[in-house]
Amino acid sequence: MYVLLSFETKTEKRFFVGAIILLAFYVAPLFILGDNAHIRVHDNLDSNLAWYKVLAESGELLGATDAKIPQIINGELQRNAYGTEFSFIVWLHTFFPTMIAYALSQAITRFIAFLGMYLLLKKHFIVGEGFSIIRICVSLAFAMTPFWPSGMLSTLGMPLALWAFLNIRNGERSWKNYLALTLLPFYASIVLGFFFFLTAMGVFWIYDVIRGKGWNWPFFFSIVYMTLVFMFVEYRLVYSFLFDHEPNSRDEYFHARLTFWHSVRLTFKNYLLGHTHVLTMHTVVIQPVLFLAFIFVSFKKLWRKEKIFVFLFVLNFALSAWYAFWFYKGWLPLTERFHFLDTFNFARYHFLRPLVMYVLFAISLKIIWERGTRWKRVVPWLAVAQVLFLIFANEELVYKNRPSVGQFYAVEQFSEIKNYIGEPQKDYRVASIGLHPAIAQYNGFYTLDTYNNFYPLTYKYEFRKIIEKELDKNKKIRIYFDEWGGRCYLFTSELGKHYMFKKTSKRRLKNLELNIEQFKQMGGKYIFSAVPIDNAEKNGLKLDKVFHSNESAWKIHLYKTL
Repeated sequence: MYVLLSFETKTEKRFFVGAIILLAFYVAPLFILGDNAHIRVHDNLDSNLAWYKVLAESGELLGATDAKIPQIINGELQRNAYGTEFSFIVWLHTFFPTMIAYALSQAITRFIAFLGMYLLLKKHFIVGEGFSIIRICVSLAFAMTPFWPSGMLSTLGMPLALWAFLNIRNGERSWKNYLALTLLPFYASIVLGFFFFLTAMGVFWIYDVIRGKGWNWPFFFSIVYMTLVFMFVEYRLVYSFLFDHEPNSRDEYFHARLTFWHSVRLTFKNYLLGHTHVLTMHTVVIQPVLFLAFIFVSFKKLWRKEKIFVFLFVLNFALSAWYAFWFYKGWLPLTERFHFLDTFNFARYHFLRPLVMYVLFAISLKIIWERGTRWKRVVPWLAVAQVLFLIFANEELVYKNRPSVGQFYAVEQFSEIKNYIGEPQKDYRVASIGLHPAIAQYNGFYTLDTYNNFYPLTYKYEFRKIIEKELDKNKKIRIYFDEWGGRCYLFTSELGKHYMFKKTSKRRLKNLELNIEQFKQMGGKYIFSAVPIDNAEKNGLKLDKVFHSNESAWKIHLYKTL
């Protein structure tokens, strides 16, 4: 690490070490609490963490591009849907229990995020002595943002990549730059961040050419190089895109449905509050600081001097507008003509916002710092305020009222269910109601339902027959299933888009209408329901047993087909 670092003063070195210690305390609950920790459910416990376990136990971790995952949807889920084996996070979950792997991934991601932002600010944006508190606090705050866990360094690795690219652009030929560009793709995803970052770098290179700064081939080839490394790492994705022409669930993804004014409203919502997958937690502290810096720049006519600030300030809003208007129904003529505009989520250019936001925050603090002695005293408090604010965004605090990891996956309870059924799990199929199918999958059950956004369209149609009458009764879940379908769940009109009914719930299903013959035809034998089904017999189901557990968040009603 010290190969990359040099400190302006001993104070800055102490700040740096202190920040690392604080980061260690920040992730410590994950290591200490283990399965008793509380972490994000959405796109985490309900999906990715179960996927890693299923993949590790499937025997297809290194499977061919046409291999299938036998445990999921009757073996029709492609191995490629679970991503590349060249991703380091996959191996963490292969060699370690779920929560150790998760904690290690959090620690790795947050440390590299901190280091990358620190190097970027120190070398290119907040240069010189006297700004240690800004560089350290902004970098620490960036590293503490509640990023999407399975995104790894897809967004939080961007500062390190930008540091390397700017070094190369400025003529530096150090091996350190290429080491960063080589390793990052093994702990990031191109579709969850770096596609958008690399295209932005391409535009940056073209902008330099147009401005007469020359072709700068080292900069150009560094962009190409990192892209090629990603292509190697993500070879399964490349193969699926180029050679797999079987219709899949992404082919029915429909995004262009918002009116103009709904898009405007979403623009400001995203601008002020952010997005769940790239939360910047900027509303309370950072946003007022940006506006204050903008006022200083405006009144002092500093447009030319602070052109980077002005550009990033405008870009920050533009990214929110792009995100919102990607869902504007005015795109419909283009999406109908160019199908890839529906299957690839170009709205994710807003995944650049964490990088933009925190660099902008640092520059804003510097602008305020330079306004005089009184403002110089305020800046450290503003920087520290964002760090303190993010301490309270720790997963353990945010999700303390949700099930812990152990309560969510309920291993002992589902082991009891498996033993009660008494058949090899591969010999029957199950599905869940009011419960994420990832829970059954995590516990080794073979499921007809799943959460994946890349599975055969033919399977979606067959599964739809089971819930057809329920979809007809509820427009919201019908649109959700038909025009996305990533959650291939046993939706019910009465429960709607809710999948987590804990054992304290009083909800009941009174008018369930499932096509159980279709369910059985697909191999279904048992349904795990989090709520009682009052008309079970009418649906061709019999309540076999109710499973209680003090260690679980659920009360599982085991229904068997008649």
